[in-house]
Amino acid sequence: MLTLKRLLFLLCILVVVQACTNASRTKQKKEEKKPDYSNWVSLTEGMQYREITAPKKSFIGDSKLAILRMDPAKFRFDLFAATQHDSIPKTVSKWAATKDLMVAFNACMYEQTKPLQSRAYLQNGKHINNGKLLEQFNLMLALGPKPGNNRSNIEVLDLTCANWEQEKQNFKGFAQGLRMIDCNGSPMYWKKKIQSCSMLIAAEDQKGWFYLIFTRSPYTHNELIDFMCQMPGGLHDAIYLEGGPETSLYINVNGHHIRKVGSWVSETWETDSNMHFWPLPNVIGIRKAS
Repeated sequence: MLTLKRLLFLLCILVVVQACTNASRTKQKKEEKKPDYSNWVSLTEGMQYREITAPKKSFIGDSKLAILRMDPAKFRFDLFAATQHDSIPKTVSKWAATKDLMVAFNACMYEQTKPLQSRAYLQNGKHINNGKLLEQFNLMLALGPKPGNNRSNIEVLDLTCANWEQEKQNFKGFAQGLRMIDCNGSPMYWKKKIQSCSMLIAAEDQKGWFYLIFTRSPYTHNELIDFMCQMPGGLHDAIYLEGGPETSLYINVNGHHIRKVGSWVSETWETDSNMHFWPLPNVIGIRKAS
């Protein structure tokens, strides 16, 4: 009987040791499979992704800047507004799943008191979510060029450089936002109340590629402007899309599953605890060009 008990005890020990070994191997495999994005990684033809350390360390988080850049000629860009569909805000991952999107992100800010309405001008085809142009919002995302005008599939228009009355005839979709870098590549430092927050910004470079730049670690808007001005490629027309916990960037391309979720906003949401996408009323989605 004693021998049997010893055998059972030894068997239990072996089972525990084997389980721990398997768990360790599984963890090691997961760590080995984690992609290295410290240099540019091609996600698909004409689309690249990279994560870099910001020139200045933030007071919280990893101080990383996630950068997605792409050749607009190879992709289709669409604006989706809940008011044009079922009037139900959805997370970017949900928008991506329901609309078969490779990438989804904020279509600029929305009104907290009117959660289905963009804070500034937003239009998709004949559907106008907000028809009011805000004077201090000097940049406009323009997407879906109309046939025959030979324009890029997405552009960031500086309304102080472009003719709005002409430009609104050239595209199907528009989303207005705040300017961080102008059409000449000059920094547009913000003079309003200084805040630090998570952020998502869109911009163009000198060769016409479209950029999305995300930081979860909080920085001031002027710090992000300086970071972008230091980046190679000659970024211009940089538009502030969103900040704080609503900030969302979802990428699902050829096995690269990247989820970038914002959190911190000075004074109103001073926490780094948000780990999930918030439902959004308006997003921009990217698919392969047909």
